[in-house]
Amino acid sequence: DKRCSYLSKKMPVMIEVNSGREENKAGVFPESVLQLITEISSLKNIGVVGLMTMGPFTEDPEEIRPSLRLTRRLFEEISKAKIEGVEMKNLSMGMSNSYRVAIEEGSNMVRLGTIIFGERQ
Repeated sequence: DKRCSYLSKKMPVMIEVNSGREENKAGVFPESVLQLITEISSLKNIGVVGLMTMGPFTEDPEEIRPSLRLTRRLFEEISKAKIEGVEMKNLSMGMSNSYRVAIEEGSNMVRLGTIIFGERQ
C-alpha cells in the first residue's frame, strides 16, 4: 500500500485461498478469507479483485472439486457482501490437469502451463 502510494498506483490483488488446507501451500484458510479481505479493503492503494486457489494435487481432477466449490462459495459470499474497495471479478481456479472441473465450478481464469509448455524438468 505504501509503495503504491509513492507510485500513485492502485494495485489489483487476488487472495490465495488454501482450500485444501495443505501445509506445503501458501494462502489463507477459508474461514479467514472474509476477515483478511475486510482488513485489506481499508488500504487506499490496494484493491482486491478476486480469489485464487489450486486445490490439492491429485491425478483425478474430480478429487479437487470440493475445494474448488468451497472457493467459489467464498467468492460469491464476498461478492454479495459489497465491501467497499473490493471488486470480486476474478475467480482463478484450475490448472492443466483440472481446468475442466474448475470451469464447471465457476472459474473464469485458469492456469495452463503444462498444456502449453510441457512438463517441468
